[in-house]
Amino acid sequence: MTANKKRIWGWMAFDWASQPYYTLGLTFIFGPYFASVATAYLLGTGLDDDTARAQAQSIWSTGQVFAGLFIAFTAPFLGAYADHSGRKIPWIALFSVIYVIAAASLWGMMPDSEAVWFYMAVFFIGFVAAESALNFINAILPSLGNEKEVGRISGSGAAFGYWGGVTALVIILLLFAENGNSGRTLIGRAPLFGLNPDQMEGTRATGPFIALWYAVFMIPFFMWVRDPAPAQQGKVRLGAVARDLGRHLKGVAKRKSLRNFLLASMLYRDGVNALYAYGGIYAALVLDWSITNIGIFGVVAAIFAAIVTWAGGLADARFGPKPVIITALWAMIGVSVVIVGMSRTALFGIPLEAESTLPDTIFFICGAIIGGAGGAVYAASRSLMVRHSHPDRPAEAFGLFALSGKATAFLAPALIALASYLTGSVQLGYAPVLLLFIGGLLLLRWVNKDGDRAEWSASLQ
Repeated sequence: MTANKKRIWGWMAFDWASQPYYTLGLTFIFGPYFASVATAYLLGTGLDDDTARAQAQSIWSTGQVFAGLFIAFTAPFLGAYADHSGRKIPWIALFSVIYVIAAASLWGMMPDSEAVWFYMAVFFIGFVAAESALNFINAILPSLGNEKEVGRISGSGAAFGYWGGVTALVIILLLFAENGNSGRTLIGRAPLFGLNPDQMEGTRATGPFIALWYAVFMIPFFMWVRDPAPAQQGKVRLGAVARDLGRHLKGVAKRKSLRNFLLASMLYRDGVNALYAYGGIYAALVLDWSITNIGIFGVVAAIFAAIVTWAGGLADARFGPKPVIITALWAMIGVSVVIVGMSRTALFGIPLEAESTLPDTIFFICGAIIGGAGGAVYAASRSLMVRHSHPDRPAEAFGLFALSGKATAFLAPALIALASYLTGSVQLGYAPVLLLFIGGLLLLRWVNKDGDRAEWSASLQ
């Protein structure tokens, strides 16, 4: 294997290693488990069932709000600092340590825990670490190939990550997570290592499993990916970093394509993240699915995501990233309409029989579409960002990309929390997400499909 191929595989190892935090933690196992524990705690305070479920969703939303704000404020400066120093690997290592500690700590959330706010905070500290490391990983992408190769590499890396998520999820479902109240896993055996199902230890083991998975599969990254020798030696001055970042931010205002791309991605990525974060919670609170059923749903969604994301990378290489993003957003809009209009007992106001499995079937299809379209949006968006970034300042550019993804990261969770609270309905709480996708589509009209690197130098004059 050539040195560059090793570097590409090492770079893609991050997606494989980190994806379980999203697949197992955010969406399909820990997220729904947190919702069930939080709901039980809130019921104990005297709330009725519907209100307790809606407020459990609001607590989860609060974590996303603060995590998003923290990332938004820190990512551009950290990126600019990394570009000045020429070093990204030490930052990735630091955030990796935080990631592993936070993930392992999730083991402590007991089924009857009252510390729901504490474990929400622990989870989102790990989430911040994962997202912050990802910013530096993305900043390495432009150095892996030319523009057409970058689209394919981005899609392949994201697809590789989804396969990692699928593999981890299957292991958890077959060997660890309890299936409903049976105390058995999906294949009818007790959780591995004598874990106590009465204390949900199989499900709680998801946290340490995520930590161990990351620690093992990040080894190829740290073996094969190196920072290039810095162009300048000596101490990096924070004042100089801040001044350069300020000039870059001012320059964004002069670049029509970049400006509109960052604003568009600010909206639509917020919507995508909301669907990812609340998919499992929706299944638990609206459709009353067990953790195992949600996990099976996750396997289907992740497999479809891996296939579609890989195909999206090929489409990116042939047609460019912008058409891929637009197609995926239309798919997300359709799914969002269905989610808002469906409940356990009705579909767009049409009553369903009490034993109807139609909502389950429809949501399985929605999950596959969310996974595929979301993966394609993620890979194509970072490919389009490469076309808007300067080769010598990739970390700073992707810091701005992170800012656009997180500056309003509080918006979708806050709107979902508010709508859920005001309506007392989990599914109606998703209605604001539609506006985010529509707004993103409108702004993409002013984005150059080939980027605007030529304008970068002029913007700093």
